[in-house]
Amino acid sequence: MMFDLKSLNKTQKDAVVNIEGPMMILAGAGSGKTRTLVSRISYILESKKLSPHRLLALTFSNKAAKEMRDRVSKTTELDIGALQITTFHAFCARVLRSEATYLGLSRSFSIYDTSEQKSVVKTILSRHGISHKEISPFEVMYFIEQMKNVGHYEGQPYPEEFEEDEQFYRFFKDYEHELARANAIDFGGLITAVIRLFETHPEVLESYQRRFEYILVDEYQDTNKAQFKLLTMLSEKKRNLCVVGDEDQSIYSWRGADINNILDFEKVFPEASLLKLEQNYRSSKNIINAAGHVISQNKMRKGKNMWTSNPDGESIQVIELANEKDEASKTVDTILSLTKDGNSLDDMAIFYRTNSQSRQIEDALRRSSIAYRVVGGIKFYERKEIKDIVSYLRAVVNEKDSLALSRIINVPARGIGATTLRKVENIAIQLNCSLWESLYKIIFNYEDYKDLRFSKNVRSSLENFITLIDDSKRMLKEKEKPSVILDKILNESGYVDFLNLKKDHESQARLENIEEFKNSVIQFEESMENASLIDFLETITLDTSVDGDESSDVHGEISLMTVHGAKGLEFPYVFILGTEENLFPSYKSMEGGEVALEEERRLFYVAMTRAMKKLYIMFAQSRMLFGQMKFNGPSRFIYEIPNEFYQWQTISTKKTSFPEGNEWDDFNQDIYSDDEKVYQRGESFSSSTFKKSQSVKHAIYGEGLVVSSAGQGASEKVTIKFFDGTTKKFLVKFAPLELV
Repeated sequence: MMFDLKSLNKTQKDAVVNIEGPMMILAGAGSGKTRTLVSRISYILESKKLSPHRLLALTFSNKAAKEMRDRVSKTTELDIGALQITTFHAFCARVLRSEATYLGLSRSFSIYDTSEQKSVVKTILSRHGISHKEISPFEVMYFIEQMKNVGHYEGQPYPEEFEEDEQFYRFFKDYEHELARANAIDFGGLITAVIRLFETHPEVLESYQRRFEYILVDEYQDTNKAQFKLLTMLSEKKRNLCVVGDEDQSIYSWRGADINNILDFEKVFPEASLLKLEQNYRSSKNIINAAGHVISQNKMRKGKNMWTSNPDGESIQVIELANEKDEASKTVDTILSLTKDGNSLDDMAIFYRTNSQSRQIEDALRRSSIAYRVVGGIKFYERKEIKDIVSYLRAVVNEKDSLALSRIINVPARGIGATTLRKVENIAIQLNCSLWESLYKIIFNYEDYKDLRFSKNVRSSLENFITLIDDSKRMLKEKEKPSVILDKILNESGYVDFLNLKKDHESQARLENIEEFKNSVIQFEESMENASLIDFLETITLDTSVDGDESSDVHGEISLMTVHGAKGLEFPYVFILGTEENLFPSYKSMEGGEVALEEERRLFYVAMTRAMKKLYIMFAQSRMLFGQMKFNGPSRFIYEIPNEFYQWQTISTKKTSFPEGNEWDDFNQDIYSDDEKVYQRGESFSSSTFKKSQSVKHAIYGEGLVVSSAGQGASEKVTIKFFDGTTKKFLVKFAPLELV
């Protein structure tokens, strides 16, 4: 054998050489999981003289599969050409290419991506006479995804995990029929299709059961019910299934991962061996012991006692700051201090709970000319939604900015496609004018441009778009605050409504980024007297144009990422920002009960155990969230760390008294009532300002009658039918309206 069993500790060695029967290896953070798994695969191949064709190893990403395959090839003398170390989805796609005819598919079937799935769902909704405003296509797609995560396909009983929904289930069946007609399968359907294949054609299942003598699974805690069902079917005869995972690092329930796959493994495989890899090779004793105390608060776990022979190391630093700006400044100061001591930026990482939190620290890093990279994400001002909103603001400030205008003219979609835009651009070229001037001439001198043949809907969309930009320009001229102009654009452009219609996590993250962008505008206003929109745009443009100074003595790049993105990584120095109640743990988890809160604790455990030498846990006494100042207090997870493992440092111009333990609920309730009273922006109205059938006058459209009014205060919306026959909707606080 090429590999050396002597390099493994006793438990790792047991996991490698005991290859018969089902086994679950609970591999704690930094315990040498991948080395153990690779050694087990190599041992099986060499000791059993097994053909690589008869072993299957499954994981979750092509990168992880490639790394594992490369490491196996270096530790065995066998030709591993036929060895299947692959992802669940790639394995299922290969099975279906071979066996497609059993399901009425040809072997050249298509695999639909998200955009193609959306097109199918939109067609189905239209067929049922349902507008996309009544039911968002993304709601239906989310329902379909949930069905497939639990391994459901048409013909089975309705999944007991979900309440019955006849309408959405009808959409699910229509969707599956559409895909079948198109000889197509979607991503989640790859797994459910193989399950259906095996259940409806047991002879096919038996052939795969005979083929695979040994099956191994990495990152088992990330499997969903469908994947577990597939594994139990494949391993039913030989029972040589080895799963490697850590229930304490199960953090992807929102993607369908089911922690019960680990918790209930021995119910399905009662003869299974259970091994725990508890020695951590990564972190200092202080970090491991502190993280162990935190995760021990969870009830949904098999239980491990992580330990390390590494030195005690330095105490964890819990640092209390006045606000998020101070938090970012202190982080940067600490980073610079570490680099002066000879540490590389490559050895440091900054974690945050949500992507939107990166804006404040990115700004601080740029100001100090510290190079950084956003791992698994995009820098804040380069994110699509931020570039879209900035383009709206640029179009308001500079009507000749055709690049900004062309970016947003159909964002969100308003029926102004590439053909329409080309026509407008051609007129601009002919008249030697800007795109904005061309738009204006076409819409308000339409008789001169009838040959363009714009539909009534396109004309209406262009007119509404021009009105929005024009109204915003008027507000700019009247020296309105940038935040008020931004609010108008976000509300009346339909951008926020469009994202709210989507139910996917990406859209929710985009909304959080927009809220953080609003925070940046408000904070800019507070920092500068008579702040203008032009000043704000100039500031962010100049800031983002300097991404680290080439002449700086600081080398390397510091890594920024969400805690979800940090799983599997390690860094000598780790900063966890925003460790506050309702942020980490998140406000959504606070509403989700104990199960959701335990997942947040696992996420905090993952963040802590990425650190090798030193861990900094930062929180702010106050933080701007959703346009309001919040006083959430430090995360409960901080109080779950015993005192002997950390030093608490308060760097603040004011001292806030925070509660302990069970006093949290009362504390947050009090804080929010005070907060709402003091910081809520806008006035409170007892009823709508405009009543049905009232006569009103708009500064641009003239006189009309109120058709309807909904909401009150800052949220009041009014629909007006003007005397020229047009009907338009406005957000009252932005519309130039007066009663006649």
